[in-house]
Amino acid sequence: MTATAPTGFVGLGNMGMPMARRLAAAGYRISGFDTSPRVMASIDGADGLSPAAGLAEVAGASRVILMLPDSDVVEQVLLDDGLLAEMKPGSMVIDMSSSDPVRTRELGERAAELGVTLIDAPVSGGVAGALEGSLTIMVGGPEQAFLAAEPILQNLGSRVVHAGGVGAGHAVKALNNLMSAAHLLASSEALIAGRRFGLDPAVMLEIINGSSGRSGSTETKWPRYVLTESYNAGFPVRLMVKDIKLALGIERATGTRSVVSEATVAAWSEALNDLPPDADHTAIARWLDNLPTSPG
Repeated sequence: MTATAPTGFVGLGNMGMPMARRLAAAGYRISGFDTSPRVMASIDGADGLSPAAGLAEVAGASRVILMLPDSDVVEQVLLDDGLLAEMKPGSMVIDMSSSDPVRTRELGERAAELGVTLIDAPVSGGVAGALEGSLTIMVGGPEQAFLAAEPILQNLGSRVVHAGGVGAGHAVKALNNLMSAAHLLASSEALIAGRRFGLDPAVMLEIINGSSGRSGSTETKWPRYVLTESYNAGFPVRLMVKDIKLALGIERATGTRSVVSEATVAAWSEALNDLPPDADHTAIARWLDNLPTSPG
């Protein structure tokens, strides 16, 4: 059924644009906004995705989806640029960005004071998942708000899970990315060592992906983006480092021992210093391969 109420969408980047277009294809009227003139010029409104003149126009929607880099940008849009203050009481913000869960809770309280519901709904699955509509979406917010948002989110993901209260989705996302970062780091070290030993990485992956060492890194990232040397999964290393530092903060705040997590964050931070600013996170495999050989 075609949805007649407009939905605002702010942040039409590598993830946001395919997500907004999927919603438009599903019959939702999407009013999209991005700070990039090039991106805005690419929207012609023919497919149900219309360019918004600015945030004031987006604020008139009954719900606004955010797909932005981090909490700093989310707060810039909602608070400094005035989107939240312009939204009508009874409307909803769905923050699908990778944000700081503590700051998300604070934003939720600010929104509630204005009669606006804010929920967090970050995703896992990368650009491929955004294009295919196969994302995993982890939602933080009251049960009633989750049920209200679930129908539209189901057009974007194959799994939409209520993680808990406001901020829960962002907390799970950060912890998930910490695990993903550790998997990719360990997998890359092992596969590089195997290749140097004389093994074929493709054969190694065939064996590992039917064994206990498999992970998303061995099943997807290495075959698609490392072996092909494309390194274009669509998620930059700088955002990975941001997320895993958030996760490490959660571990520290809860008194959790974090030996592996500390080492993971240290290695990824070192890679971030060496790689180009917008390098894809899968390029950490190439970075590892180019490091000086360990003695012995």
